[in-house]
Amino acid sequence: MLSSTYFGPVQWYQKLNRYDHVLIEQYDSFIKQTYRNRCVIATTQGMQSLTIPIERDNGSIQASATRMKDIRISNHGKWRSEHWNALRSAYGDSPFFDYYADDLHPFFERHWDFLFDFNLDITQKMCELLDITPNIELTDTFIATAAAPSSSDVTTTTTAEALSSSLVSPSSVAHSVAGTSFADYREAIRPKHPLPDPTFEPRSYYQVYQQKHGFLPNLSILDLLFNMGNESILYL
Repeated sequence: MLSSTYFGPVQWYQKLNRYDHVLIEQYDSFIKQTYRNRCVIATTQGMQSLTIPIERDNGSIQASATRMKDIRISNHGKWRSEHWNALRSAYGDSPFFDYYADDLHPFFERHWDFLFDFNLDITQKMCELLDITPNIELTDTFIATAAAPSSSDVTTTTTAEALSSSLVSPSSVAHSVAGTSFADYREAIRPKHPLPDPTFEPRSYYQVYQQKHGFLPNLSILDLLFNMGNESILYL
């Protein structure tokens, strides 16, 4: 189980590559300052977040109770060109930026109405470029976390049971819905206060600014793709 992401981090794509079946939650509440509408890249100054603005209601950002699938992208401002220019500036000298630029530039030209649809199209393109073929399904209702079960048909295991099942780490939650168990990484993969994930251990790979900043782990999948190209799948 994963949340929707905008050019999500390496950790997120690792799950797509390593699990036989992946559910992407579309009925959860939108949460600000998460990978739902931001990605983190490496620049000459260090890490930089690129954030997609969302539509505002009555002058304020949409309430957190708004479902992710209903969040609209704001078309005000020049965020698309700003994001593309930031990527070109950050990765223009990387080994594979020019190779993938034509595949990715359309995401910064065409307009999508809904953030979830935009993220899903990005995910599909990134899987194509990474040469991975995950079995992805979208939720048709909200599946609560262990801390807040919403109905009797959603059950959770204890930490000990989760460990023994080998499905999840102590920080993740094992769910069983209609008799099918799965690992929940929605809270484990986030830019601020992520839960520990022993199933993901960042390993160093070539980065353009590594000599200046040292290795920067778990950046956007774009960082891995632009630096490692078709060898990215070996890292995942």
